[in-house]
Amino acid sequence: MNFQQIRTAKGSELVAEQIKARITAGDYAPGTKLPSVADLARSFNVGQSTVREALSGLKAIGWLDIRHGSGTYVSAELPAEETPEDPFYKTNSFREIIEVRKYIESGCAELAAKRRTDRDLQQLADILARMEQAVGDEAKSEEADIEFHLRIAEASANSLLQHMMQSLTDRLREHIKSSRELWFFSERSSAEQLLAEHRGIYEAIREGNEAEASRRMLLHLGKVDRTLQRLLKP
Repeated sequence: MNFQQIRTAKGSELVAEQIKARITAGDYAPGTKLPSVADLARSFNVGQSTVREALSGLKAIGWLDIRHGSGTYVSAELPAEETPEDPFYKTNSFREIIEVRKYIESGCAELAAKRRTDRDLQQLADILARMEQAVGDEAKSEEADIEFHLRIAEASANSLLQHMMQSLTDRLREHIKSSRELWFFSERSSAEQLLAEHRGIYEAIREGNEAEASRRMLLHLGKVDRTLQRLLKP
């Protein structure tokens, strides 16, 4: 006889459910500022990282607006109730995107290590510098992240791969933005870890090490894949 497995909810999921319930009940109206992360952590008797994870998840699906330096606010326009088709709650949607990224971007990195020009390397280095300066500013950091991956495709000198990456730009932007919101929770240490992974990919490309460039890209995307599967596990 087969039974459905019982899964204990994570603390961040329980926190997110309660905050969302307060919003839908009208306790926190659209545009209202929520208590600070520290105050919420004390109220729920959990760690601040648990609260950040809950807030980031709610932001990713449109319930909250996190403004750096200002605080967390209820979105001015609340989303409709999630459905199974909601891409932010459908793990398969993320998995399909990451699978495509693994195949395409590992190949791009390998070819970039073989064919990159001095101009390609300079532009990638400039993007990394902007990414480092943007630590703590998620909007600028996300944009630099996206540009880094697209620039590697250009450095591959393969017009078809470039076209495929350009055609995926909107999905790539959505995927990187959502994965950062769900994973990194705006923690500086996590942002610096992400920067180090991008720098490692760049160094392999700069050194002309094709296999290592591909391997580091796969490691980076594989880590994103595993983390998202854990966070979005139904």
